[in-house]
Amino acid sequence: MKAPLLAVEKLTKRFPVGGRSLLGAPRGWLEAVSEVSFTLERGQSLGLVGESGCGKSTTARTIIGLHHATSGSVKLDGVELTGLSRKAWLPHRRRVQMIFQDPYASLDPRQTVASILAEPLAIHGLAKPRERKLRALALLDAVGLNPRHVNRYPHEFSGGQRQRIGIARALALEPDILICDEPVSALDVSIQAQIINLLKDLQDRFELAYLFIAHDLAVVRHLCDEVCVMYLGRVVERASRTDLFDAPRHPYTRALLSAVPPAYPELEAERRRIVLEGDVPSPTKPPTGCAFHPRCPDRDRVPGNRCAAERPELAPRADGRVHACWLEPTRDAST
Repeated sequence: MKAPLLAVEKLTKRFPVGGRSLLGAPRGWLEAVSEVSFTLERGQSLGLVGESGCGKSTTARTIIGLHHATSGSVKLDGVELTGLSRKAWLPHRRRVQMIFQDPYASLDPRQTVASILAEPLAIHGLAKPRERKLRALALLDAVGLNPRHVNRYPHEFSGGQRQRIGIARALALEPDILICDEPVSALDVSIQAQIINLLKDLQDRFELAYLFIAHDLAVVRHLCDEVCVMYLGRVVERASRTDLFDAPRHPYTRALLSAVPPAYPELEAERRRIVLEGDVPSPTKPPTGCAFHPRCPDRDRVPGNRCAAERPELAPRADGRVHACWLEPTRDAST
């Protein structure tokens, strides 16, 4: 069988915290990402959703090599990427690019747009200086910007235009995968729609695969084919877009979806809002068993205090759905 375009298996990333002892050993560890697994095919969009601090961005940065993985595997077309040196990473980096959340902070204010778009080509030695300028013009046109503005600086553009520049830079090396780290969260709602439609058009045009990180579940529903829900560094549910939004299985997923306001105000009275108790636990001292059980409204439905004693693994359950919960699905699981 042909290997998937991107295969992530039991990816884990830990950071030392609390300083170091006299012998130099870390006093503690923060496990930001724990045993995350998924696959991504060419032309497919996978969404990563969850509360702030659940490990979505750390997962993306570890996949792309900005963080070194503590353990686990990341394979691109069957080639193992974890453990590679910076030099060995370089040829693979062309195929996996990233769009950052803040379009202003991710662009060098001292460079013109022409320099920003030409820089990736220069680093990888892909074109001569004259050709780089022509490529920059073509990239601006591809993302809906006027090529005549190629000599302007980032501060001379609006937020939506700057994000288009960031997208153009990510496309400069003709990648197979774009990692989109909340690319529209810093933009106005009207501009968000334009950027989402642009990403969709670019995906159809270039057969791109997207790893899409977002808080806005409506955006994920519109753009993604499959969704992974993360809580405290772990994936707690993985499902197709239709299955996840129509019949969520994990209690945390149901709570997230219940917080989304309906598109039509007259449906507000019919919405069952699930209000979670307490705060997200500290990743330096996670709860025993299921990390979600202290806040879970359904924990008493599982006999024997199993939620607090034993951690459920992310695996296919009796109904064929993939989630990490001891609670057996019922007919009203989608409510």
